Amino acid sequence: MGLFVRDIDLMASFYQEALNLVVTDRGDLPGRTLVFMSSDPREHHQVVLATGRTGELTDKVVNQISFRVGSLEELQECYRRLQDMSGVSDFRCINHGTSWTLYFRDPELNRLELFADAPWYIAQPVAEPLDLTLPAEEIRTATLQMCQADPTFEPIESWRARLAAKIEKGRAAQQSGAT
Repeated sequence: MGLFVRDIDLMASFYQEALNLVVTDRGDLPGRTLVFMSSDPREHHQVVLATGRTGELTDKVVNQISFRVGSLEELQECYRRLQDMSGVSDFRCINHGTSWTLYFRDPELNRLELFADAPWYIAQPVAEPLDLTLPAEEIRTATLQMCQADPTFEPIESWRARLAAKIEKGRAAQQSGAT
């Protein structure tokens, strides 16, 4: 899930301490700072914090609810199906390098994200336009080229192994501090 926050450093510290999440990436997009966090080496992020929370503390702060689909082809099929549904709006297709993503709004304007994992890692955030009407292999080829041009590029399994070690180190530190 994604949350809008006022104090991103305070909130990142809270989620690290309260839920044993580790920061997997941090960066800026126009108008936003994002902190990605996870406690599972298979997940780039389970929580993403985004600056920009406004209003009262009682106002809604959920940025998005995310759902993984099994493949790029499944994401493309969802995109085709959703375009024909009444009340679905605000489609935004994004290539994150680590995943291919479809953002959209439900009939009550809640933001949903459907995504398919890519087999590569590059530091986040990345938000390149994505044309889900192109053949899947063309999308994969273009994504690999984009990722290989990034100095942080590596196979996702290599990145997951490093994240698993980081998570384990954080758990060990917390356990030693608790005793």
